Amino acid sequence: MKKLAFFSTLILFAVSLAAQPILDAGIKAGVHNSKVTANYHDFTSESIVKSHVGAFARVGFGRVYVQPEAYFSAKGGNLTSDIEETVTRFNFNNIDVPLLFGVKIIKGDMANLRIMAGPVFSFITSKDISDHNVYTTQYFKDHYFGYQYGIGVDVWKFFLDARMEHGSNNIYEYDNLRSRNETFLVTLGFKIF
Repeated sequence: MKKLAFFSTLILFAVSLAAQPILDAGIKAGVHNSKVTANYHDFTSESIVKSHVGAFARVGFGRVYVQPEAYFSAKGGNLTSDIEETVTRFNFNNIDVPLLFGVKIIKGDMANLRIMAGPVFSFITSKDISDHNVYTTQYFKDHYFGYQYGIGVDVWKFFLDARMEHGSNNIYEYDNLRSRNETFLVTLGFKIF
């Protein structure tokens, strides 16, 4: 069984090397629906619409590729407390660096349908909390880690991606309140080369 797995892997690797290599790079921008979730059941999360802009590269063979990206992203969300009857708005800006691994499900000459997933590393560059006098920005983390997954379509030099992002660790910790980020992203990109 181990020999079969080894030879299967070797054959797939050889087929990938024989395939035409791809190298794309370009710019991207989009909108997303961002939400801050809390560990308390007494808090209700409401999402807000924000935007992102950045660059990407895509490297691979045949149907398989790796897509590193870097983009500036504004995120946040509203938390409503059922106990205190208050709404607190969290706003923060990030530099997001995802490393996505993808497969072209349908591969054509002028169009592709892709799926992708991978980790995202986020570095908070600015932070703000509105409408509350208890929570302060000092309890924001400087960085956090998460993962993204989604689907995309390529048409000529353009692509359209739809992805979901979940934070794996807290972006805000105060007393017993722990908050994480969830974001749904829609991105339009252009391949420069």
